[in-house]
Amino acid sequence: MARRLRISAAGHHFIAEAHPDAPLTFASFAKLLPYRQKLIHVRWSGEAVWIPLGDFELGVGPENQTRYPAPGDVLFYPGGLSETELLIAYGACSFASKMGPLAGNHFLRIVEGREQLATLGRTVLWEGAQDVLFEWAS
Repeated sequence: MARRLRISAAGHHFIAEAHPDAPLTFASFAKLLPYRQKLIHVRWSGEAVWIPLGDFELGVGPENQTRYPAPGDVLFYPGGLSETELLIAYGACSFASKMGPLAGNHFLRIVEGREQLATLGRTVLWEGAQDVLFEWAS
């Protein structure tokens, strides 16, 4: 059975499944559940929202990395060239920071509610930071 999370933000609800090629990242993130933060719009990467995490350490290194997430892909960047962060792509995205291109661990894939992602992205872009909650799907 796939391990599934519910992601809720700005009145939208999504179901995401663990990516099988990032088991360490998923297991480490799952220990934080329920996880509450704020989503803001990306500055450098295109159509995505992110959670800046500063010097937070999840205890994982590179795993199943990508620079070009598809809509619905959730990445964890463990830090290095830039700060630690989570990124959720809702459209065309090339993961980057002011330091240049980045690659994040693709550890979740939104499998339900993807049609709401662009609306969420526009809400964050035009209305500012939004609360987000990651929790186990029931």
